[in-house]
Amino acid sequence: MNDMTRPALDPPYDYPEYRSTRLRSPKEKLLELPRGALDVPGPLVPKGFVRDGDNDLTVHGKSAPLGEKMILVGRLLDAEGRPIRDSLVEIWQANASGRYHHPGDDHEAPLDPNFKGIGKTFTDANGEYRFVTVKPGAYPWSNHAFAWRPQHIHFSLLGNAPVQRLVTQMYFPGDPLLDIDPVYNSVPDPAARKRMIAGLALEVGIENVALGYRFDIVLAGAKSTPLGI
Repeated sequence: MNDMTRPALDPPYDYPEYRSTRLRSPKEKLLELPRGALDVPGPLVPKGFVRDGDNDLTVHGKSAPLGEKMILVGRLLDAEGRPIRDSLVEIWQANASGRYHHPGDDHEAPLDPNFKGIGKTFTDANGEYRFVTVKPGAYPWSNHAFAWRPQHIHFSLLGNAPVQRLVTQMYFPGDPLLDIDPVYNSVPDPAARKRMIAGLALEVGIENVALGYRFDIVLAGAKSTPLGI
């Protein structure tokens, strides 16, 4: 995707308030590739890569994980609102206490042995995906004094080939930490930031069991979802 097809809605590579971007942002001018340079055949993601239950993050332990169970649905769309079919969507997140199931996360919140925090699925013929999970907790990080990340879920969008990976983050409505989060606020357009916030969708939940949320992702155009965060 180039500047001709995508507006400048994504965060800059170097955003001083988000400290780690100072180390990982490019130091040299980016090279512009000619249109179509990467349009070459490649290996497709086989259907067997996603197994039954991979989109349900609550069923892989010996019992149910702790926390508020939720159903997360959405559509993957192009700039014209057309569905992106058979596209691999992965999510990863902290548990309900705000801790990742990863050796690099050693803060004081408890690990949940029944929650790994990783799921994957393919979009269907309408570009729709569905996950069952628990609402992640906020957690502290060392970006600045008294820094806490809002509750969020990471998305990895891989199309139908592993070389096409795009990433974004999804947030929850009404979270007071959004106003002071440098990752969320690195997106320059306030309207685009709001497109990273899921909407409450009770009708997709499970009555007396789980709340429902909807998060549609648009990959191009003036109403695209910010990527690269």
